[in-house]
Order: sequence, then C-alpha cells, then structure tokens
Amino acid sequence: MSNIYERFGVCPIINASGPSTRLSGAIMAPEVAAAMAAASQQCVDIAELQAAACVQIARHTGAEAGYVTSGAAAGLLLATAACVTGLDPSKMNRLPDTKGMKNRVVMARSHRNFYDHAVRSVGIELVEVGIADRYSGAGVRDAEPWEYTAAIDDNTAAVFYVAYAHTQPDLVAVVEVAHAAGVPVIVDAAGQLPPASNLKRFIAEGADLVCFSGGKTIAGPQASGILAGRRHLIEAAALQHLDLDILWEQWSPPAGLINKSNLPGAPHHGIGRPCKVGKEEIVGLLTALELFVAEGDAARFARWLAHMEALVKATGSIDGAVVELRHDPKRAAIPAVHVHLDEDVIGKSALDVVRELQDGSPGIAANPTYHRDGVVAFGPLCLKKGEAELVGQRLRQVLNAV
Repeated sequence: MSNIYERFGVCPIINASGPSTRLSGAIMAPEVAAAMAAASQQCVDIAELQAAACVQIARHTGAEAGYVTSGAAAGLLLATAACVTGLDPSKMNRLPDTKGMKNRVVMARSHRNFYDHAVRSVGIELVEVGIADRYSGAGVRDAEPWEYTAAIDDNTAAVFYVAYAHTQPDLVAVVEVAHAAGVPVIVDAAGQLPPASNLKRFIAEGADLVCFSGGKTIAGPQASGILAGRRHLIEAAALQHLDLDILWEQWSPPAGLINKSNLPGAPHHGIGRPCKVGKEEIVGLLTALELFVAEGDAARFARWLAHMEALVKATGSIDGAVVELRHDPKRAAIPAVHVHLDEDVIGKSALDVVRELQDGSPGIAANPTYHRDGVVAFGPLCLKKGEAELVGQRLRQVLNAV
C-alpha cells in the first residue's frame, strides 16, 4: 500500500491550487504530524491545554489571550457568541435565542460572504451598512465610518470586519467608531497570512477579537484555527466551547483561561460545543505556529517560488498560451503562475483545462478563479517536491503541446 488513502479507495490529488477546505487543507510538516501523533497517546485536561495554548497564542499575536478553535469559521461563531453573552451563563444557555440581549452585529455590505453564516448562527441580526459602488462599477465609494456610527445603537453586540488587502474602510477608522460607542470589533483574518506580521497587526490596530485559519498558510491541522483578543472575551468563548459536564465543586479551570470567581455558576454545554477541537489539533496547531514564525516570510517565499519556477520550466512554450510567473513579494505575499489562454487557438476554455486537469489520474487541482478571463492559475502552498514538474507536464498534454 503506497498511501493510507488506498485502504479506503480514495485517490490522492496534486493540489496546485491552494489549501482550501474542499481540497483538504495544507500539507503538514513532519514535525507537526509527529507532534499530533505523540499528543494522541496521552490524556490531558483540555482546559489546561487550552490555557497553555492561550499563553503561546498571546505571545505570537500580541493579544491579551488566545484560544485554539476547530477552524476560522468556528472562531467567528465563538467570537460572536462571546460578544453577545459576555460572562453571563444564563445568556450562554439561551443561545441562539437572543431576545432581550445585545443582538445586532454591524458590518459593511461589501464585507458580506458565505462565511458570515457562522456569525448569523448565533442568533443575531446582521445589520449591513454602505453600498459598494466600487465593485458594481457605478462609482468609487464603499462603506464609510460615519455609516457605522449611524448603525450602532444600544443593542449592538459587535462590529464584524472582514480583512483583505482591498477592504474599506480601514480597520483603524472602524475601531475608533466602534470603541467610541463601547462596541467590540471582530476581525475575520482567516486567510491573511502571510505576512507573519499580520499575526500582530489587527490586534495592534485595536481589534478585540481576531480569527485566523490554522490549516492554510500556517500549515497546521485542517480542523484548527486561532482566536485571539481581549481576555474576558476569550474567557466567554472558552465557556461556550468547552465540555462543562462537571460538578461545580469539582470544577477547577485554570485561572489563566477562566476565572471561576467571575461566574455565579457554570453554563451548560454552549453553542460552540459542536465545534470540538481535540488535543491533537491543539498541539499540532501550536507546533505549526512555532514553525511558521521561525521560518520567516523571506525563506517561505523562496521555498514557494522554487515550486512555481519549476512549474514554469516544465510547462515550457505552448502555442496559444502565455505562462506568467507572478513573483513580486511587494505586490503579493504568495508567488503564483497564471497561464493566459488564447481559447480560439487552444480550442478549449480555461474552465475546460481546469476540469481536464482535475479529472485526470492523478487529479490535479488548479485555481479556476480567473477562468472567465481565460486564465488558469496555480499556487505553491500544497505542492511537494517533484509535483510542480508533473503539473507542467500534464498541462502540456492537456493543451496538446506534447
């Protein structure tokens, strides 16, 4: 048996697209896999392990506290729940029934995406502000700080901000408006690594809670994420996530994570309980985070660039195709290869090419994001040694260049 998946009749793919959940996330370093295997062989108190993780995440993010989640979307759910309930166990027990609570979350219309389902699942009312004329082509404007001010009221639990390079308005301005009204700001930074400096950037700009994916560029377990922020909010998130099937008199949570004296009693299993994260994921995420920070952006970029250069070399020259290596670290933190097709010459659309690569043996995942522009894109994050050359060779076959 050449790989574990053959046992189950599943064929591994070459992932030249990127570490999406649909494609099973990143390739973990051997050290991460070994740490997870070692963690699996002993039992620990999960709250104690999360308290240790709190210290490590705080050190790397500059936040007051941190927590390991089962992914960035789980972090969004826990962050929202923490802002709605605070440290009130009776409110925690009622979610997603938010009647009588601060249950409105304000966000820019241009920040909306399917991942905000995790925010809405807490039972809040999502309040959109702004009109993104710059996306529709009708103008240049987007949401502006004064629109947040107008939308925030006494029932606002949080402002939700999705961080991208093109996001408007800037986070500092949104934080200023929200904090003036005493409202916390949640930042979805799931895919905002690298650069590694972004681990600290959003907290430094005033965010109260920040969510990162653990299974993408950090290359930790796919079912892992980071929630970092204010200590009392991390405490509220932990209370709504942990297994609390324990007698009050017996329960002694680590004070670095949960201060029992703040509570009149322990809540029941919370709204985050389905988002369980195991000891293996916690240890794996912490190990991957250490490796990510230690490698540094320059070395990581060089490693990724080598894959993309190998892909370009293996693809060679093809009539009807222009192979572009995009590798300016000042413009993009991750190098890429874009293959621009003259679809009349090739006789196939970019989407046809993506599908042929996908349906071959082994399947090769390419990025279809730009297919409407006649572009097939490739990324380096999930490629192993020798795979870039295989992608280039297959691409030549699909484009009838062999």
